[in-house]
Amino acid sequence: MTISLRKARTIIRKTLEKGREMELKPLSVVVLDAGGHVQAFEREDGAAPGRFAIAHGKAYGSVMLGMAGTAQMARAEAQAYFMEAVNGLFGGQVVPVPGGVIMRDKKGAVIGAVGVTGDTSDNDAAAAVAGIEAAALTAEI
Repeated sequence: MTISLRKARTIIRKTLEKGREMELKPLSVVVLDAGGHVQAFEREDGAAPGRFAIAHGKAYGSVMLGMAGTAQMARAEAQAYFMEAVNGLFGGQVVPVPGGVIMRDKKGAVIGAVGVTGDTSDNDAAAAVAGIEAAALTAEI
């Protein structure tokens, strides 16, 4: 299964709604397919223009490594050399912190990842989970 544009838009809409409900700073949200390609992106009014790269890096590392942002951060803390090498392989595109959330379908297959940035990494991840679950998918933080 792939992530459709319709589902990607639902994820973004619900992620942003959760961010407003939580009174978070302006968020930026990207949805990547299982190959790491951008399916959709939105940046709220007031979000810094550089947020696309951060959101993308969170999601890209998650989908390419099959490891959500929380796990990437733990790995970076335990084995900085590994994450540094991986980031070199991926052209510096990996941002190994919470807010990169893997999406799984009903069978458990990875179908992509969501990257959220704008508030604290943990709040970014919580907003992403709400968006993913609203699209009837499973989130892995």
